[in-house]
Amino acid sequence: MRASESRAGVTIHAVDDHQGIADARRIFDEVWPPLEGGTQLPPNLFIALLHAGGYACVAYAGGTPVGATMGFLGEGNHIHSHMAGVVESHRNQHIGTVMKLHQRAWCLDRGIGTIIWTFDPLVKRNARLNVTKLGVDVEGYEPDYYGEMPDAINAGDPSDRVFAVWRLGSDTARRALTERIPSVNPTPDDRIVAIPDDIVAIRQQDPVEAQRWRMEVRTRMMAALDEGFVVCGLTDEGDYVMRTP
Repeated sequence: MRASESRAGVTIHAVDDHQGIADARRIFDEVWPPLEGGTQLPPNLFIALLHAGGYACVAYAGGTPVGATMGFLGEGNHIHSHMAGVVESHRNQHIGTVMKLHQRAWCLDRGIGTIIWTFDPLVKRNARLNVTKLGVDVEGYEPDYYGEMPDAINAGDPSDRVFAVWRLGSDTARRALTERIPSVNPTPDDRIVAIPDDIVAIRQQDPVEAQRWRMEVRTRMMAALDEGFVVCGLTDEGDYVMRTP
């Protein structure tokens, strides 16, 4: 764990006091700026989630908070990892991966074997992180899962989500600890669901095109799931490969 932190240039600390809560909240509000002021997570709710057995950590670079993760206990003794973000100045430095490894170790110390979170299926960098670097299973598809989201990143776009199910003891998850999960070579019977290289930029530059991508991926992925296909991995380009078990 320490070696991973060193490579990413950060130290990870579990949140266990008011300063840690303040640092985590600052990260969440910077990554997902509320459109009408306020905060993503009020401090009293944050404290209650931790008291009830939840998890949170902050990544520090030279003493400055640059990333944070928060999750809460879910049914069946799993952690639902609700928020994980890194400030723009420190993205693409593997900090997200290191925070997930810290979360993994925290869960295993407490006998928790599964972590679940949602992610936008259009965000390719998140798909690569989850599938190739962590070894999660991508399951389900929920159109507009959260309803309208009042933050500057998601506003105006349906909040479609898929589930990342990280079974910490699975062969794939264990393999991902030492090597990237390789891309999948599609067969003629597979379904390929293409996603854009940078949907966040497309949302800002061409909202109509962003909506086209949203509806196309929703239609193709949900149809494949209805027919019994599951996500078995990503192509070299980072698109989803769906296959019947």
